[in-house]
Amino acid sequence: MSITRRIAMFCMLGLVTLTSYAQGAPQEAKMADMMRSNGRIYVVVAVVLTILLGLILYVFRLDRKITKLEKENR
Repeated sequence: MSITRRIAMFCMLGLVTLTSYAQGAPQEAKMADMMRSNGRIYVVVAVVLTILLGLILYVFRLDRKITKLEKENR
C-alpha cells in the first residue's frame, strides 16, 4: 500500500471518528450519569475489563505457541 493511500485512509478514519464523537456526546453523558447513579457503571467496567484481559491472555498464549512452532521448524 502506497504512502499516499495510507495518509488518505488515516484522514478519512479521523474524520469519521470526529463526526461520530460530535454527534454522540450529549447522549453519552446522560446515559453515563444514569448508569452511575444506579451503580451499573461498575458492572459495565467489570465486563469490559474481563473481555479485554481475556483477549490479551489469548494473544499472549497464541504468540507463545507460534514462537514454539517456529523454533521446532528451524
